Amino acid sequence: MAVVAIIPARYGSTRLPGKPLADIGGKPMIQHVYENTAKAGVLDRVIVATDDRRVEGAVRGFGGEVMMTSKRHNSGTDRLAEVARKVNAQWLVNVQGDLPFIKAETISRAVRPMLRHRSIPMGTVCSPIYDEGEWRNPNIVKVIKDSNGFAIYFSRALIPYPRNAVSQASTGAGKVWGYRHLGLYVYRRDFLLKFARLRPTVLERTESLEQLRALYYGYRIFVADVDDRSVEVDTPADLILARRYLQAQKGSHGWREN
Repeated sequence: MAVVAIIPARYGSTRLPGKPLADIGGKPMIQHVYENTAKAGVLDRVIVATDDRRVEGAVRGFGGEVMMTSKRHNSGTDRLAEVARKVNAQWLVNVQGDLPFIKAETISRAVRPMLRHRSIPMGTVCSPIYDEGEWRNPNIVKVIKDSNGFAIYFSRALIPYPRNAVSQASTGAGKVWGYRHLGLYVYRRDFLLKFARLRPTVLERTESLEQLRALYYGYRIFVADVDDRSVEVDTPADLILARRYLQAQKGSHGWREN
């Protein structure tokens, strides 16, 4: 019943070309993602899935495992499914290659519900949004879920929309504006292979969010709560923030990357 993490790493990102190899503190971003992912005790194996020989060479250079995949894939899920067909695993964890500081505990919290309740086809995670600017930012995906922890909807817009003034929840860290979805997914292998064959939907194309395909076809997604405000690197501006974040963490007492 192996649990294998796969990190899709496409070189040709439209907003940040060469993103997997972007330097953050003297390491390519893909190395940060790989090393932090490998710290999760629930995983049996970590593989980078790429379509570019430059990324392959970088991963082999730092001692990571990498598989070459087709250049024709339209999404990270398609790339994940190609690797899933080649490995012996019951669960596949899709760790986005733009999360250089992903916490090992975040990955573990996503996987554990799947191991306890094997009927769940797909899982992910969310964390509180404490900053109103982040809450209103369409580049930050929001999620709402039901009383059992399953996703109702994901959106780049404000959900639920605050038509009337409502009191926001509050924690020790401050006011919670909403819940941010992190780009981390866990799939049962059989569901992943089925999911990759499903036709994309209008909802998915409208929001540019693949997970809406699963909801549209009636599949449930369990959303675990985590305390993780990971920096996601999608643009040159995000890359600057990631470098500053790492520098700030190194300057703090007793720093360690994860």
